[in-house]
Amino acid sequence: MALRKNHLVIMAGGVGSRFWPMSTNEMPKQFIDVLGTGKSLLQMTIERFDGICEPENMWIVTNVKYIDIVRSQLPKLPADHILCEPCRRNTAPCIAYVSWRIKSIDPKANIVVAPSDHIVTNVVEFQRIIKECLKFTGETDSIVTLGLKPTRPETGYGYIQADLSSSSLRNKEIFRVDSFREKPDEATAIQYIKKNNYFWNSGIFLWNVSTIVNAFRVYQPKMSKIFESLLPIYGTDKEQETIDKVFPTCENISVDYAIMEKAEEIFVCPSDFGWSDLGTWGSLLAQTRKDLYGNGCIGDNIQLYESKNCMVHTLQEKKVIIQGLDGYIVAENNDTLLICKLSEEQRIKQFIEQQDK
Repeated sequence: MALRKNHLVIMAGGVGSRFWPMSTNEMPKQFIDVLGTGKSLLQMTIERFDGICEPENMWIVTNVKYIDIVRSQLPKLPADHILCEPCRRNTAPCIAYVSWRIKSIDPKANIVVAPSDHIVTNVVEFQRIIKECLKFTGETDSIVTLGLKPTRPETGYGYIQADLSSSSLRNKEIFRVDSFREKPDEATAIQYIKKNNYFWNSGIFLWNVSTIVNAFRVYQPKMSKIFESLLPIYGTDKEQETIDKVFPTCENISVDYAIMEKAEEIFVCPSDFGWSDLGTWGSLLAQTRKDLYGNGCIGDNIQLYESKNCMVHTLQEKKVIIQGLDGYIVAENNDTLLICKLSEEQRIKQFIEQQDK
């Protein structure tokens, strides 16, 4: 597949509330240097596709309040390739909008859709897989998703059940999807990882623009009519004004429910390239270099004594000294300090809601 036909869509409108106080409504985690590398997760995501997609074929879909942040972090991105959602309506309307927008200028486009806040440790393998899958979607009317080989009974991810009995004739690494499974409880997750045909759902999708547009026409006709009717105004000065009016009328639904669970030509490419969706402080600890006592520290001025299994994130200039903690999150951002047991981190969202009352 010619490089110039490859398009990248990055979804960057989420809030990442489980990463509070580092991630806030004003500055969500995708725009933050989470790993202490000097680059935001969004910038790292863009770099990951270098050599797969030309800069002029990269698109960001984000909330209107983050447009200036995106522009400042990605100055080489064409200004009209930052698409603004006036409100949050989950992933299906977001993908429908950008799909018809791309179709208006490139009706043969081959598209990869990726979240903005994941990390990949083996970029070479990641790029190989993406290129193979783009070749597959460029030659077929298929939708492909990347499934990650599970390493633990994770309850925070959805799972993909694959039919491994026979691979696609075009690519021996690609298999049909039997079913998509919701985030399981721990007992169910343990059963999944005992089998070899269950994979974590990465939320990374690949398709030809005609394939996804036709899928919306069949399975989401009301939504497809909205965005298809806008073909004459895409790329004009009326686009944002019109999107602001029609986007809130779309159903609030994920692309998994809207398309993936209904479409017939759905395939999965089982992959292993060191992936994490960085959805929690615990997942950040798993990806961070640790000391002899299992502590992960991101920040320049942190000292720990008699502490173990802690995740400490303080990128600002304060000196941090911690003694006697076991299994805690210590995170500081601006005027806010969080100290919370890692085992209780699922309550962080609840803490924020109580604080805002």
